[in-house]
Amino acid sequence: MTASPVLPGRASKDADKYLLPGEHVVLATRRHWAVLIEPTLRFLPVFAVGGWFFLLDPDNAFTSVVGLVVLLGALVYYALRVGEWWMRHFIVTRRRVLLTSGVIVRTVTLLPLRRITDLTWEETFFGQILGYGSFRFESAGQDQALRHITFMPDAKKVYKEVSGLLFSADWGGAASGDDEGNPDPPPAPPPVRRDTEPIPPLPPGP
Repeated sequence: MTASPVLPGRASKDADKYLLPGEHVVLATRRHWAVLIEPTLRFLPVFAVGGWFFLLDPDNAFTSVVGLVVLLGALVYYALRVGEWWMRHFIVTRRRVLLTSGVIVRTVTLLPLRRITDLTWEETFFGQILGYGSFRFESAGQDQALRHITFMPDAKKVYKEVSGLLFSADWGGAASGDDEGNPDPPPAPPPVRRDTEPIPPLPPGP
């Protein structure tokens, strides 16, 4: 059995709050920093325009107020996106997959490992360069909130660990047991036949 990983501060709090007694974390990570590229590209032009309006004419109250509003709006937008990236964690235990997210309102989505019927790992061209990938979980009758997890760092390692939990007995047998990861009860032993019992009669001949 491998030692439990050292968790980031926020993930450690989520694990203490949302995991069941005796449930140990196998993997916990936030999404790759590349998820912030798109909001950064949106933030910078708006922030530059707001700064231009704000500095265009310091004596003009209208342009100064417009510029200040644009600057503050851009900063709030970007801070929320960075905060969401920082607070969002993908947590895997021997029983479940959890996704915790939200800055103001925390949301926890979970999927029992036993209900996962298929796992697909995708790695785009830029993902190969920057080192991230995506997971697709297939589960019959399960809410689709956890179906597609994007921007997973070191996706190859994560894929191997999750696959090991799903299909290898060395990882605790997630393919067996109930939805909470408890092992199936051992099969009942076959009945013991005593030597003094009568031999069953042979079937009638043709």
